[in-house]
Amino acid sequence: MPVRIHHVGVAVTNLDESILLYRSAFGAELVHRATNEKEGLEAAFLRMGDGEVELMTPLREDSPVGKFMAKRGPGFHHVAYGVSDIESALAEARAAGLELIDNEPRVGMHGARIAFLHPKSVGGVLTELVEI
Repeated sequence: MPVRIHHVGVAVTNLDESILLYRSAFGAELVHRATNEKEGLEAAFLRMGDGEVELMTPLREDSPVGKFMAKRGPGFHHVAYGVSDIESALAEARAAGLELIDNEPRVGMHGARIAFLHPKSVGGVLTELVEI
């Protein structure tokens, strides 16, 4: 199944300051900003050329991004790959012996269906599949 890099996720301490930094330093364009109370996350997607960067800040310490930041601090969080059929991509990942965090797709911050693969299965990098 063909895939392409969809976006990279970066955990940040202050979302507003980080948006300003990416806009002024890199000419990034803010294309979407959302809050997900269930995941304890506020995120902004910024277009940079053909790709996007997702800046994320935790809403609470016990959220996945909050735990990440407590352990590792701000910085690179995940890489996301765009796939045309997420069920097939998950089946192929399972068949290849990769450990899934999400056995079934769920709706992500962009409104697209997503699923995460465990970092230990893919070279230590949290990997997200995004249906495009």
